[in-house]
Amino acid sequence: METFKAIYQRRAIKHFDPTHRMTKEEETKLLEAAIQSPTSFNIQHWRFVIVRDHALRKKIRSDFGNDQPQITEASLLIIMTADMAAWKKQPERYWRNAPQEVAEMLVGWMGPFHEGREWLQRDEAQRSIGLAMQTLMLAATAMGYDSCPMIGFEIEQVAKLINLPNDYVMGPMVAKKKKTKDTWPKPGQLPLNELIFENSF
Repeated sequence: METFKAIYQRRAIKHFDPTHRMTKEEETKLLEAAIQSPTSFNIQHWRFVIVRDHALRKKIRSDFGNDQPQITEASLLIIMTADMAAWKKQPERYWRNAPQEVAEMLVGWMGPFHEGREWLQRDEAQRSIGLAMQTLMLAATAMGYDSCPMIGFEIEQVAKLINLPNDYVMGPMVAKKKKTKDTWPKPGQLPLNELIFENSF
């Protein structure tokens, strides 16, 4: 599918065909597209938790997910997380294919940029999640699938269920599958003249 068509056609779908299953090859294609997303310093903070266990999905939906049907109906349910401390975990591996002088410069800069700035570490991790999520959803649209980003769940409780490490941050979930209902028209985008400012506010 052409890129602009995918951008305009992507919608948050709430009802999926519970009998449909994506193939392993399709899942891999989506995830390989997601990791093409940019990250600060090429750190690649994202960690994708694919929830396959049906009992776990039911528990998330009934106990902590506000009974959102897409949690159990989706062919692919991904909990988006990111490693806030990835910047100090063998950072040289993020630049292993770069010229040596470039790799040394960026790896050397990575520590001072992040050290002692917990707010920045969290912000960068969440930014990485957002970029990867959008790539996942556009890739799904281009492949003829539908998706739904979800944040309406109890983050702390779901984090416990998936044993989220202490230095990780939780992002939204993303559900992917074939929709069963057509969507209504887009609820309305704000006009550009309310959103764009030149040089300053």
